[in-house]
Amino acid sequence: MPKVKHRHSRSRGRKRRTHYKAVAPSLGTCSHCGKSVRPHQICPYCGYYKDVQVIKIETKDDRKAKREKKKKKGQ
Repeated sequence: MPKVKHRHSRSRGRKRRTHYKAVAPSLGTCSHCGKSVRPHQICPYCGYYKDVQVIKIETKDDRKAKREKKKKKGQ
């Protein structure tokens, strides 16, 4: 394995790395609810992809109703 013959200064290494930067992900809008979503992904807010519901997203009201129903069933 090769060994380093001469050390590079910090500034030289940092100058080389000036072009390495994080890029913000591109965003589109959901065709159903209009919120910002990543392209080619299911909307995490409504569960739609290209105007088709792929998954059902539970809202707080749904979870609350489910809990109450379960509580009534247990009594």
